[in-house]
Amino acid sequence: MTTFPGGTRVEMIAGIPVSVDIRTPLPVRELTPLLDNAFAWLRWVETTFHPSREDSQIGRLNRGQTIEQVPELIEVLHRCDELSEATGGWFEARRDGVVDPSGYIKGWALERLSRALANTGAGDHRIDAGDDIRLRGSAAPGRPWEVGIRDPRTGLVRAVVAAHDLGIATSGGSPVVDPRTGRRRTGVDAVTVIGPDLGVADAYATAMYAMGPVRARRFAAETAVRSPYQSMIIEGDGQEYATPGFAAHVAQPSLAG
Repeated sequence: MTTFPGGTRVEMIAGIPVSVDIRTPLPVRELTPLLDNAFAWLRWVETTFHPSREDSQIGRLNRGQTIEQVPELIEVLHRCDELSEATGGWFEARRDGVVDPSGYIKGWALERLSRALANTGAGDHRIDAGDDIRLRGSAAPGRPWEVGIRDPRTGLVRAVVAAHDLGIATSGGSPVVDPRTGRRRTGVDAVTVIGPDLGVADAYATAMYAMGPVRARRFAAETAVRSPYQSMIIEGDGQEYATPGFAAHVAQPSLAG
């Protein structure tokens, strides 16, 4: 039986490059359909949840048209409501009668994909989609995956996170609107949240990016105490704040990829 040390595929999904890097040694006859199914799932998520697509279920919902009773749609809307409550309304997927789960759906989709890959025997993988990353297993035997967290203004690496099983979500580098007032907010350049569920980390990062530095620090500290989600905040003046649990995941960068 011929095997090779995993494989990587990159495709454009919803206008961004998505990379699935599997390091588990698998036969070609197993690896190829795994990658095919991975991107089929991501394309299905795009066509179902993209708010700007007229044929998506979210698009139909926002126009008051009949939608299919898709279990995943009900799950996502329910989780968005829970996350809105958990963040005091700073993460909000419903505004002025329009539903847009964009701050959660990408992380949710990658988390679902990571679990599916692990359940089918591809337990060593890294999935990248913009600023959302899901790590599982090992990059090489005995070696964790390493992810550089970059400053959105300078491009310099602020920290390197090393892990065998972690979701990493970053919000930053673009204008952000206060979901309560609709006005643009400033004061935070980027927020990175790490934790066991990438969808939750994605929503928390989105919320803290909108909060501004004072509220974001307080929310990060409180969340770190009561949950496994840890944060690093880069403020507009360049100052950096990290919860103790975030610092525990930081390692020196290695030369390996």
